[in-house]
Amino acid sequence: MKRKNTKPRHLHACRDAEAGVTLIEMMVVLVIIAVVAAMVVPNVIGRPDEARVTVAKTDLRTIAGALEIYRLDNRTYPSTGQGLSALVQRPTLPPEPVNWASGGYLGVMPQDPWGAPYVYRSPGETGPFDLTTLGADGQPGGEGVNADITHGTAQASNG
Repeated sequence: MKRKNTKPRHLHACRDAEAGVTLIEMMVVLVIIAVVAAMVVPNVIGRPDEARVTVAKTDLRTIAGALEIYRLDNRTYPSTGQGLSALVQRPTLPPEPVNWASGGYLGVMPQDPWGAPYVYRSPGETGPFDLTTLGADGQPGGEGVNADITHGTAQASNG
């Protein structure tokens, strides 16, 4: 005579492959997610201004690189009158570029993270060109997130 398994199904040590997630397991996962979020979110949410400063510094390096490529192609930087738009559209003001890249040097006209245009001068006071963002307040000078961020020699003082 064959013995029938009399243990109830829920007391089996091994789980069926089709068994779902229990409520306790779901609660443990949710508690872990909540703890991690409680530690991470305040650090991330409290730093949007610092993130904008980092984006501005990265943008300045990118724009400066595009200006260097423009100079290599055309033997000169765009003039102050031509501005940074010379990196996006072929300038019509003199000095007209002799070998302007057909797709431009940047995809779009750059703006700083606060929505203002970058300030460009060529020749610059500190080198062949000056490239600056005026910070969160959009005014020259300032401290903290309102401080100007300049590419080149002055950039070292801004971190």
